[in-house]
Amino acid sequence: MYNWQYKDWPNFRFTLENIQTISISFAEELGLVNGLITGLNDDLKQETIIEILISEAIKSSEIEGEYMSRIDMISSIKRNLGLRSDIKVTDKRVAGMARLMTEVRDSCLNDLSLEMILNWHKILMESFSTINAGQWREGSEAMQVVSGAYGREVVHYEAPLSEIVAQEMQSFINWFSNNNLSHLDKISKAIVKSAILHLYFESIHPFEDGNGRIGRALAEYTLSHTLQSPVLLSISKVIEKDKNQYYDALKAAQSTLDITDWILYFGKVILTAQIEAKQWVEFTVKKVKYFDVFKELLNERQQKVINRMFDAGVEGFQGGMTAKKYMAIAKTSKATATRDLQHLNEIGALQVLGAGRSVRYELVF
Repeated sequence: MYNWQYKDWPNFRFTLENIQTISISFAEELGLVNGLITGLNDDLKQETIIEILISEAIKSSEIEGEYMSRIDMISSIKRNLGLRSDIKVTDKRVAGMARLMTEVRDSCLNDLSLEMILNWHKILMESFSTINAGQWREGSEAMQVVSGAYGREVVHYEAPLSEIVAQEMQSFINWFSNNNLSHLDKISKAIVKSAILHLYFESIHPFEDGNGRIGRALAEYTLSHTLQSPVLLSISKVIEKDKNQYYDALKAAQSTLDITDWILYFGKVILTAQIEAKQWVEFTVKKVKYFDVFKELLNERQQKVINRMFDAGVEGFQGGMTAKKYMAIAKTSKATATRDLQHLNEIGALQVLGAGRSVRYELVF
């Protein structure tokens, strides 16, 4: 039996014994992020926002099995923010996802409506000729979430019939507007409401395609709307690291109206996403300080290589920098690469790890 088939749907039940710990930690991380952002100049603030939007766009798409060019996504998001980009993006999927990300962020203080959700779907899916973009799904066949090879599919979930989707979505909007969770503090309310709204939306599954991406966008919108300030995090980046756990938690929650476990799971996702956002902002600050110290000491080749290493983000440049990688990035000889790397080590810009053939270099900051 699925959650929407219960008589008292959508009266979700939950206890919040452990959510307070998550809320306190989230509030601390949120405060740290806001403090760090305040200390950045306008260009760096913009760069940080762009990076988080890129991460959410790419990872939300990857969860659904769609892989997009990071370079194209950067260009598309910049254009949607009114910034210059010389790269012409021909992939309409990228353009749609980029526009969705900026639209969700720009409208986070506006009240949620059916028109808003339909517009988001139209933005996301209008390049797909086989999808009715911006329209609720139709048809008499059951909408099923399945996996497995053809003929051996496993049904994980069956959504409400298409004929009642419009009615269900109106109830969804009413729930969002009227359910203030007034017994909770503001932070706990934002986390709990985001978790419930995502589950609620995915349970209705109102579109032919794009439900996951719109649902995750709604989760971030709800956080920002409830806090009355745009949050800076990527929920999809956290989910994508362990998709199976996400799908298992969702499947379990869609078979009951007691969603305590789901709220705890999703609350931890939100907290982890905020921690990772803080780490990215800290990384950005360190990057600025690094170039303040070393920029005038680097030649053009070295700047290109160092920028490539920083592009790898918080996770770091995989395997470290080697002479071979340096040659490929800077398009130079082995002798020049070795000399440049030694110079970077001597001035303290890179540190040496390993020895002999396994020698590699990593950033020092």
